[in-house]
Amino acid sequence: MYKHFFKRAFDFIIVLCVLLLIWPFLLIVTILLWFGNEGAGAFFLQERPGYKGRPFKIIKFKTMNEKKGADGNLLPDIQRITKVGSFVRKTSIDELPQLINVLKGDMALIGPRPLLMQYIPLYSKEQMRRHDVRPGITGWAQCHGRNNLTWTKKFELDVWYVDHVSLKTDLEVIFTTIKKVVKRADIDNENTGEKKYTTPLFDGTN
Repeated sequence: MYKHFFKRAFDFIIVLCVLLLIWPFLLIVTILLWFGNEGAGAFFLQERPGYKGRPFKIIKFKTMNEKKGADGNLLPDIQRITKVGSFVRKTSIDELPQLINVLKGDMALIGPRPLLMQYIPLYSKEQMRRHDVRPGITGWAQCHGRNNLTWTKKFELDVWYVDHVSLKTDLEVIFTTIKKVVKRADIDNENTGEKKYTTPLFDGTN
C-alpha cells in the first residue's frame, strides 16, 4: 500500500511544503548563479530514465560556465566551475531543483539515482528492475558507501530497495542522507552527467 499509494502522496505533500518554505532561497541561488555562471544560465537539464525507463528532464542548478579554449572545445571542468557554483555543489544545493521533478511525478524523494539514457542497453534484466520505482533524489545505494562500491553492487542495492520499499526504509535513507551531506561523506566522482566535477553526494553532475 505504501509503495503504490502513500509513498507518492507522502512525497508530494512533503515537497510542496518544503518548496513553499524555501522558494525565496531558491530564487536567490538562481539569481546568483545566473550572474555567476557568466552567461551559462542557472539551470542544468538532462534527459534521464524514469519509471519503467521512460525519459524525463532532470533539473539541477548549473554550477559551471561554458568557456571554451582556443581549439573551440570546452575548458576542463575545474577551470569552468564558478565560485558560486563551487559552493552550491559542495553543499549539495545543486540538487534542490529536483524537488520540482518530485512534485511533477518524474521522481521520488527516495529511489535509485537516475543515470544516463545511454546506459540502459547495458543493463541486465535484473538490473533493469531498478526502474520499477520512480528514481530518487537520493537512495539506498547512496547511503551504503556509494563511492566505495562497484557498479554491480550499487545495482544490487538499487534492486534491493525496489523489493523492500517501506516508510521505515525511506526514513532511514532520509536521515542518513542528511548526515552524509552535513559531513560531506562519500565524495562521488562518477561521470554520470554533464561533467565530472565532484560533489558531496548524489551523482556529481552539472
